[in-house]
Amino acid sequence: MQIYFVRHGKTEWNLASRFQGGHGDSPLLPQSLEDIKKLGQHLIGVKFRGIFASPLDRAFNTAQGIDNAMNANLPVVIDERLREFNLGDMEGMKFEEAEKKFPEQMNNFWHHPDKYDPTELHGEDYMHVIGRGKSFAEEMAKRFPDDNDKVLAVSHGAALSAIMGGLLGYPLKDIRKNGGLSNTSLTILETLDGGKTFKPVVWNETSYLGRKLSKTDSL
Repeated sequence: MQIYFVRHGKTEWNLASRFQGGHGDSPLLPQSLEDIKKLGQHLIGVKFRGIFASPLDRAFNTAQGIDNAMNANLPVVIDERLREFNLGDMEGMKFEEAEKKFPEQMNNFWHHPDKYDPTELHGEDYMHVIGRGKSFAEEMAKRFPDDNDKVLAVSHGAALSAIMGGLLGYPLKDIRKNGGLSNTSLTILETLDGGKTFKPVVWNETSYLGRKLSKTDSL
């Protein structure tokens, strides 16, 4: 079976280089609504067994927009395990602010996941995010065991980097080695052994957007 992982559309806080995290949220940009429609049109013809989304509006609304553009008429099921990283005290802060206030944590969060300690930030660590993501993926593999089964899961940049790195078996220090994910990007992971192992089929695909991405599309 395959899981089509999508990062939500770009938001006002993405544009402003501001951390949203697991509890902050901001509206999708008008451009994002067009991008979401393009992704949905790109996916027309794919027979999904289910559509799942983080409970945060930016992810849920992205999933709903894709569903509408595909004319799939599937309910979008909220799954808490797809929520963005809880970044604690960094949520709502601009990146440059957080870098001044929490330089070590910021550096480790982006570049040294094995050293990231969110205790001071009252946040969530990588292993917890990876664990909930694996729980979701393994459940999907059991519920939809046929090789041709496909589900769509809309989540967030930091969470997906951790979750998918974990599913691919990367050691914690290398969990982000494939780089960041762009807004409204598509990554497909496949398992043929009931969720024991996964392999990448598509990674961070955005060609269907038909435009050159800016730096803030990948923050």
